[in-house]
Amino acid sequence: MLKQLAADRRRPAQARRRKQSDYATQLREKQKVKRIYGMHEKQFRNLFEAASAQAGITGENLVIGLESRLDNVIFRLGFAQSRSAARQLVRHRHVEVNGRILDVPSYQVASGDELAVKPRSKELFSIQESLEARTRPSLLEWLALDEKAKVGRMVRRPTRQDIPLAAQEQLIVELYSK
Repeated sequence: MLKQLAADRRRPAQARRRKQSDYATQLREKQKVKRIYGMHEKQFRNLFEAASAQAGITGENLVIGLESRLDNVIFRLGFAQSRSAARQLVRHRHVEVNGRILDVPSYQVASGDELAVKPRSKELFSIQESLEARTRPSLLEWLALDEKAKVGRMVRRPTRQDIPLAAQEQLIVELYSK
């Protein structure tokens, strides 16, 4: 009996690990989505509050809100190789929305909005390299891009099925609903 207890204590931590609680699973999902989109807790919470105030399914509204952020749309269009690089492009005033320079990465892009790289910024190496290295074979259905003019357009608001995000948004809703 004592030998059995001693053997149990010597097992690696993985063998003794317990099942994760519901809270831990929900928190892990929220943290994963926050990291994917490069957001702080306050920004994420505010976006969740806005999504829950809208009509419809809160989880879908949250994911659509995340995808409609200016920095994410710039990334999806291929002007930047990562969301953080897209955020930097926006903050450094290289992006125009409907002809106006915008430097707010959290701006919610609406359907029909035209996003363009500023004329003086079109020759930036990072933008050129990003457009050439685009590994995405085709653009998402809700976006249109003119690579030569470096102009993109949000054709329509995305739906949950249009968004390639491997996350369970319902767990995030459950976490914030406590």
